[in-house]
Amino acid sequence: MPEKQLELPAIDQLAATPEILRMLMASVGDIDAVNRPDPKRWSLAEVLEHLAHIEGAMFRLRLDRIMDEKNPTVEPYDQDEFDAAGTYAGRDPEESFAHFEEQREANIEYLLSLSPEAANRTAQHPVAGTFTLENMLNYWVAHDLSHVRQIAELVRTTTFMTGIGNLKKLGS
Repeated sequence: MPEKQLELPAIDQLAATPEILRMLMASVGDIDAVNRPDPKRWSLAEVLEHLAHIEGAMFRLRLDRIMDEKNPTVEPYDQDEFDAAGTYAGRDPEESFAHFEEQREANIEYLLSLSPEAANRTAQHPVAGTFTLENMLNYWVAHDLSHVRQIAELVRTTTFMTGIGNLKKLGS
């Protein structure tokens, strides 16, 4: 009889994110991918590099610690600090996406190897306090979806709104 595996809706959503992003980005040109729409907003390329970076530097790191240690304390992830340090800047969007996708596939494979009991393993965060692996998976999906929304808006404004001509008068 096969062992039971961790089955949570969050895992299916995490597995779907790369395909959702690929679909959204299908019409984006190279220039639109690297240009910031506003000095205070990330470009599509920067969002993709952020996703690639956080996939390993936060989510996988926390996942490993939760599974390897009893109730570990995890470090905060400060995206503003990484942004200010240039971590997300100047990256090739295709390379960033490929790196994100490769890590995501490995993370999904690992999550599917876990037993159902893993969902209840805990960790400590200096600000959020105690959380379970299941809480983290839901947070991971919420993070993905916030960037899916961000990328959809970047595609809308940089790729399609620029080509609607007089229809701009109708609003969006």
